[in-house]
Amino acid sequence: MKASEVKAMIEAGLPGAQVEAVDTTGTGDHFEARVVWDGFEGKSLVERHQAVYRCLGAAMAGPIHALTLKTLTPAEGAGRR
Repeated sequence: MKASEVKAMIEAGLPGAQVEAVDTTGTGDHFEARVVWDGFEGKSLVERHQAVYRCLGAAMAGPIHALTLKTLTPAEGAGRR
């Protein structure tokens, strides 16, 4: 799987989200994603991660072996990397 596919899947499931995805090992199964989305407002960390996992669906049990997430609201993401 490519990082661009991970990015596209998250963007499709969270309209308006700003997503950066990186293949951390170059093997297509370990990824890191930074997701900034206004829908995370008022949500716990677990709820935020669950929202992203729903976007990725079966890929979480298939080609994606590991996923590190940073999930932020726009206010939290302003100026943070």
